[in-house]
Amino acid sequence: MRNPYSGLFVVLEGIDGAGKSTLANNLYLALKKLGKDCLVTFEPTKGKWGSLLRQSFLASERLSPREELDLFRKDRREHVENVIMPALKEGRIVICDRYFFSTAAYQGARGLNPKKILAECRLMSIEPDLCLFLEIEPDEAVRRIRLGRGEEANNFEQLDYLKNVARIYTEIRNGCIPLDARLPVERLRRDAMKLIILALESRI
Repeated sequence: MRNPYSGLFVVLEGIDGAGKSTLANNLYLALKKLGKDCLVTFEPTKGKWGSLLRQSFLASERLSPREELDLFRKDRREHVENVIMPALKEGRIVICDRYFFSTAAYQGARGLNPKKILAECRLMSIEPDLCLFLEIEPDEAVRRIRLGRGEEANNFEQLDYLKNVARIYTEIRNGCIPLDARLPVERLRRDAMKLIILALESRI
């Protein structure tokens, strides 16, 4: 459903290594400086279902795609009802690092139907007012993960898998505004802030 509340719902999407978490934090700081009441959240969450998902991502034997999808649904339902919706009702700006586009792209890359997943997710979720998609080549994303974070890629961050995820994203991300994730972080923040300000103004 469309967001019926006074708050603004912003979603950041893109493959792992694109810089979504960094941008989310920078936007939060920039919005706070403007006196805006802002909340940064992410999926999967650190709740019961999200924690089970994170364990699966790192396991040598992952849960099946359908088992993971079921956990994503449960995690999102709680996330929307307990975090996102209350904040939007209070008129806050909610910035969410990953949402239903990610579920469709990543589980689609495991063999499920991404368009069907997306349609089902939309039935149980609040649509974002603004979705920003950080574009980056999978090779560069994996390089960032391994060099920038100083860690090995998990099951969701292997190169061949990310290439498949990126391909699916191009098929389902209608409505998302692309941003070049290769830009310096300050430039990326400025470009994203301009879009958020425009979205805020359009709601007045």
